[in-house]
Amino acid sequence: MQSYLDFEKPVADLEGKIAELKAMAATDQAVSIDEEVNRLSSRADEALVEIYKKLTPWQKTQVARHPQRPHFSDYVGKLITEWTPLAGDRKYREDAALQAGFGRFNGQSVAILGQEKGSSTETRLKHNFGMASPEGYRKAVRIMDMADRFNIPLISFVDTAGAYPGIGAEERGQAEAIARSTEKCLELGVPNIAIVIGEGGSGGAIAIAVANRVLMLENAIYSVISPEAGASILFRDAAKAQDMATAQKITAQDLLGFGVIDGIIPEPAGGAHRHHEAIMDSTRGAIAKFLADFEGRGRLETREHRREKFLAIGSAL
Repeated sequence: MQSYLDFEKPVADLEGKIAELKAMAATDQAVSIDEEVNRLSSRADEALVEIYKKLTPWQKTQVARHPQRPHFSDYVGKLITEWTPLAGDRKYREDAALQAGFGRFNGQSVAILGQEKGSSTETRLKHNFGMASPEGYRKAVRIMDMADRFNIPLISFVDTAGAYPGIGAEERGQAEAIARSTEKCLELGVPNIAIVIGEGGSGGAIAIAVANRVLMLENAIYSVISPEAGASILFRDAAKAQDMATAQKITAQDLLGFGVIDGIIPEPAGGAHRHHEAIMDSTRGAIAKFLADFEGRGRLETREHRREKFLAIGSAL
C-alpha cells in the first residue's frame, strides 16, 4: 500500500477515487470505469509532477526519510551479484546498522559499505534504524583495509540519521571510530564512490563518504545535523525544523552548487519510493561511469585526487 506524505494529499485524493472506482467495478461488471480511471490517473500524474517540481528543503527531508524509499539491501539485491557480507569488527561485536562485504558489479569485484535502516519494525530494530555504533565503523575500516590490499574499488551507500549516540557507543569510542573510518577513506589507494541514497547525517555519514566521487539522489539530504536537532539548539524550538532545513542548505542542489558533492542522480516525479527500478538503473549507470573514469589510475593519483577534492571544498565561496 502506498504511503503518502502530507503535501501529497491532492495525489492521495485522486488515487483514492481511482481505488473506489475499481472496487465498484469489481462488484458490478456492468459498470464501465476505464474512461474515468484514465482521466483521474492523468490528473494524478500531473499533480505529482507539479508537486515534485517545487519541493521545499523540508519536503525533500520528508521524501528522503520515506519508509518505502529503497534501502541499502535493495541496492545490493539489484546491483550486486555474488554478495558476500562480512560480520564483526574483530574487537567487540557485529553491528547490523552498517553492512559491509564484497561482491561483483557488472562482473567486476567491488567492496561494499552501507547503512541499512530496515523496512519493518523487526528489521528497523535489528539494524538500529541505520545508526551505527563504533564497531560498525571499525568493521568498515577492516573492509577498507582488505579492499586496499587486494586493489578492489569501494562503493558506499549512505543512509543514516547519524551515528548512534547511546552511552555504550560513547564509552566504546564512537568519535574515535568515526575519525579512524574517515581517515581510512582518505588513505585508500583504490577508487571509492559514495552515494547518499536517503539521509546523510553528520559524522555517521561522512565516515564512509570521503570518496573520489560523492553523489546524491535528487531528493536526498546531507547535513551536519538534522533539521529538528538544529532547530532545538538554535531556536530552542524543534517545531522550527522547516526553517532550519532551508537555512542549512541540505539539498542535493545546494550542495552541488557549493562543491560538496560531485553530481546528482535524478529521481522521477514522485520520488525514488515510487520508482525503484528507475532509480536502480540510474544508480547502476552512475557507478559504471565512475569505475570507467578511474580505471587505470595509479594508487598515488587516486589518493591525491581525493585529497585535493576535499581540500578544495569551500575555497571558492
